[in-house]
Amino acid sequence: MRRRLLALLCVTGSLVSACGMLPGGHERKTVTVWLMKDSASKDFLRRFTEDFEHAHQDLRLDIRIQEWTGIVAKVRDALKKDTGGGPDVIEVGNTQVPLYADGGRLADLTLESMRDWDKDTWLPGLAQPGKDGNKQYGIPWYAANRVVIYRKDLFERAGITRAPKTRDEWLADTGKLDSAGNQGIYLAGQDWYTLSGFIWDEGGDLARQKDLEWRGTLDSPAALRGMDFYRRLQALGDGPADADEEHPPQAGVFAGGKVAQIVAVPGLAQAIVRQNPALKDKLGFFPVPGPTAGRPGTVFTGGSDLVVPQNTGDQFAATAVVGALTGAKWDTELARAMNYVPNKTTLAGAVDGEEGVAAMAAGAAHGRATPNTPQWADVEADNPIKEYMTRVLDGADPATEARRASRKITEALTPDVG
Repeated sequence: MRRRLLALLCVTGSLVSACGMLPGGHERKTVTVWLMKDSASKDFLRRFTEDFEHAHQDLRLDIRIQEWTGIVAKVRDALKKDTGGGPDVIEVGNTQVPLYADGGRLADLTLESMRDWDKDTWLPGLAQPGKDGNKQYGIPWYAANRVVIYRKDLFERAGITRAPKTRDEWLADTGKLDSAGNQGIYLAGQDWYTLSGFIWDEGGDLARQKDLEWRGTLDSPAALRGMDFYRRLQALGDGPADADEEHPPQAGVFAGGKVAQIVAVPGLAQAIVRQNPALKDKLGFFPVPGPTAGRPGTVFTGGSDLVVPQNTGDQFAATAVVGALTGAKWDTELARAMNYVPNKTTLAGAVDGEEGVAAMAAGAAHGRATPNTPQWADVEADNPIKEYMTRVLDGADPATEARRASRKITEALTPDVG
């Protein structure tokens, strides 16, 4: 994956003309694309490249695979270069777009989004972070979000015949499962992504912007209600109050048995089965329930957007690549190949055959992302939300701790305040 896909293509005799000269001696223009490691399979990239170059006889693709480690600094350096010589299209994490849009170094793709790319059907959790004011810089590519992974056998043993549709049903069912030596749910105390969904469902936010300033809002009544639900659900298991879902990795905890549910991306089921093959046919999935049965709960949506640097040597060619990768044909192909959620709500039916991905797609339709500001990275660097959650789960007053955490969020988002 680290070698250029171009090198793989150029060894094939039938593709030699696509790697240099067109018939008649006209040279193709090269479009350099940075994609992240493991975002797409080698087979997908091969097929996409062949199709794109066939449809665009004057262009050739130079796809370069990047590592996530250190990518922010690398992208920032590329965006500062003079025109040409750098990437023309870059895959970025959806919540990273504000980091790169700051300073005017990304191309404004608003017109293409409205005219050609059906922006009204995009998943909100991918589209919103890619927007700054009225301008669209990040174009949704694929999404992944949390669902509930559960043990079918433990549900049956507890007399639960269908997945819960509301949060009240979820609490009641989890209470039944939390017996006979089993944990009703394993929910780490600092899983702030899951908490965010509960806060959003109540009408709250992690932070809000008012008069051009961002303020932490964990102390709002709505956000406190979300934390209260988290507290009641987390108590129906033995998740540690002072650790997140990676410490220890919850796949290993679930694989160890005696855990009825976890909240995670569906792909984690593969790691669970690798560690405990006996669970292969015992795992099921359902969307995180919402307050009412009419729609699943709101979830944090992760995934990737595609951006075009302002310093690209050929914005027309770059947008052609973005349009093809994010269009219905290849976005659907990618979702099926990699078990992702497609970038548009109208494409959700493409993954109906996979239970975990279908549950993920149902939640993604109501997905959200972290506050749309470049400074949010500073909040996560020394995350006060985690400390807040631990203190509340250990018995501290929620309102007092929420005010403390909100002040820290405000200070991080507005460094000259506090």
